[in-house]
Amino acid sequence: MIARRLFIGLAATAALALAACGGGAQEKPKNEITFSILSTEKSQNMETYWTPILADMEKSTGLKVKPFFSSSYSALIEAMRFKQTDLGWFSNQSGLEAVRRSNGEVFARTFDPSGVDGYTSVIIVPIDSPIKTLDDLLKCDKSLNFGMGDKKSTSGTLAPMTEVFIPRGVKPENCFKTVLTANHQSNLFAVANKRLDAATNNSTAIRLNKDRQEGQADKVRVIWESPVLPEDPIIWRKDLDPAVKEKVRQFFLTYGQGDTPAAAKQRENMKKLSIGGFKPADATHLLFVRKMEAMEQLGLAKEAGDQAKIAEATKSIQGIEAEQAKAAQTPAN
Repeated sequence: MIARRLFIGLAATAALALAACGGGAQEKPKNEITFSILSTEKSQNMETYWTPILADMEKSTGLKVKPFFSSSYSALIEAMRFKQTDLGWFSNQSGLEAVRRSNGEVFARTFDPSGVDGYTSVIIVPIDSPIKTLDDLLKCDKSLNFGMGDKKSTSGTLAPMTEVFIPRGVKPENCFKTVLTANHQSNLFAVANKRLDAATNNSTAIRLNKDRQEGQADKVRVIWESPVLPEDPIIWRKDLDPAVKEKVRQFFLTYGQGDTPAAAKQRENMKKLSIGGFKPADATHLLFVRKMEAMEQLGLAKEAGDQAKIAEATKSIQGIEAEQAKAAQTPAN
């Protein structure tokens, strides 16, 4: 719980720092953009993987591209809100918050190089753990240490809350000895090294660990896996210069395409991040996570016996399902 409070404090500090630094837009050269990157693992690693892609973005667009790394989903949302960033790579839930609070707009999304269009949230335990099932995990005798993702993480928090904890009427803080919050890489390392008895994670982070032969993925076992979740959105500020938007759009939608040596190199750059390329997308990309969010609210309302909120959440789910049906008739890509 101490670590959880510390994280909340750090997130709040980050937001305040952003506000204090800017309190609004910082004037920047018109030929410069700032691209935010969610650090699902160490920022040094993410910088290594993204540097060649950002260099290619500069070459393609003629714009100077500055990176903005953070493991705090809230900091990324606030950075876009205060116009310290112009576009970025978000998770689905943090992207939804960026759209709602930071004047963001989905224009593209990633796809996976494996050909599987999506990824899954998982719960992992040490490979030799006596925990074999969710029933073993959720005995709730306050003896286990559990790791969650960022509050705005789709696979680290929203999916396990919606699919595992809320349907069973379990509050993690009442079930486990401790609930610590960290990014996917930290949770994977903590479970592999038995500092945690179990933690949330996702299929992409575990596969990347295996591909890089880092070893931790071989020391854990998956005891739960969610339905397939949509890939990550790329989001820009709505008020970004239209000419800049077009340059950026052209870069993303053509990057790694074709059979030239340059395109092959670009695909190698993206493969290190488990990205196969980018497809056009719009607000309908976030309908899935909006529905998960509404289902979470419905579960919490049922748990509290709040009939008004049950009705509100049910109406919201029905509305989103209608939007999904309409979107299925006119897909964005």
